[in-house]
Amino acid sequence: MAVGIEAINVYTGQAALDVRTLFVARGLDLQRFGNLMMEQKSINLPCEDPVTNAVNAARPLLAAMSAAERDRIELLIVGTESGLDYAKPISTYVHQHLGLGRRCRSFETKHACYGGTAAFQMAASFVAASPDPGVKALVIAADAASVADRGTYWEPSQGAGAVAMVVSAEPRIFELDHGASGYHTYEVMDTLRPRPDVETGDTDLSLLSYLECLHHSYDHYCERVSGVDVTRTFDYLVFHAPFAGMVKGAHRTFLRRSAKLSADELERDFRARTASSLLYCSKVGNTYSAALYTALCSLIDHATFDSDKRLGMFSYGSGCASEFYSGVVPATAPAHLARHQIGEAIARRRMLTMPEYELLSDLSLDRMAGVETKVFDPARYRALYDECLSGRELLVLDRIERYHRRYRWS
Repeated sequence: MAVGIEAINVYTGQAALDVRTLFVARGLDLQRFGNLMMEQKSINLPCEDPVTNAVNAARPLLAAMSAAERDRIELLIVGTESGLDYAKPISTYVHQHLGLGRRCRSFETKHACYGGTAAFQMAASFVAASPDPGVKALVIAADAASVADRGTYWEPSQGAGAVAMVVSAEPRIFELDHGASGYHTYEVMDTLRPRPDVETGDTDLSLLSYLECLHHSYDHYCERVSGVDVTRTFDYLVFHAPFAGMVKGAHRTFLRRSAKLSADELERDFRARTASSLLYCSKVGNTYSAALYTALCSLIDHATFDSDKRLGMFSYGSGCASEFYSGVVPATAPAHLARHQIGEAIARRRMLTMPEYELLSDLSLDRMAGVETKVFDPARYRALYDECLSGRELLVLDRIERYHRRYRWS
């Protein structure tokens, strides 16, 4: 039975900041700028949060479905590391504002940036196990950066956004290779969010953990799938992308170990099989649980698919969990994805000045978990709100009443 992604869309917000501008303003070492391979990062306005990111990613997918097709969605999972309550999952708000039927399972998954893959694999298993061939699941990986970690090298990559996927037995975008997954997990304190206002960690440890998980999850994959050759089995390689430069380094280390390639061969392989997956990430920043699937969309929109292509996919979440799995993108997938005009949406974002960015960062704590009562009046950023959100029929956070979040359409 074929199972995978029937439809997919990315929401990258309505505002962005130039990363070089941020480097200069913060006095960061510009010699390190090139290593990030980043140009811009998406910024949520204070009235946007993980719920609005999730709904705004998924709504175009549901709009393209008939009422009967929407009623076949029997599972909603939101993967996030930006949860808003210890008990109440953000999937409840998402379910409400997407108008999904009540005969539906709904919950949230959390394991840092692996949460989106955990949700996707669980949904795929649900579809595969169902006796009903028409059943569908909606998976959304949605996140937003915590309060800007000002003056650190974390700050340039802190992004926001969401990826929504319809998972079904009609995988027009990506068909999973059944049983072709390798895993690796252990306890490590590399990156963390111990409080809503703190996003921190050990960058060196996180890189080492990422690489260890990549190697061991791939080794496990090779134990479960016979005849794997990393240079021939996969037409493209897609990696979890907290920032594009990390992926290039991981690709180099991985291929040097797995295929013993020379420096020139590594560069050619990166450009041929991975670079296209990073074009969106370099303009959006780290979308956390959505980062791998943002990279998947970037690859489909920019690489060559003159025939069906097999992808090797690596997902990593700090703490840590990881998975290397594979699947096939049909030659017709780019035509389906192009309808959502993801690249055009990224290009339309409003570029912020540093004073505007500082203001939005100052106000961002108001939308975090633990806020009891708040009205989200955009008066302090009215011009930005009008330019970015007003009249666009996007979901925004209106107020919080005794911890209950209330939303409206812009």
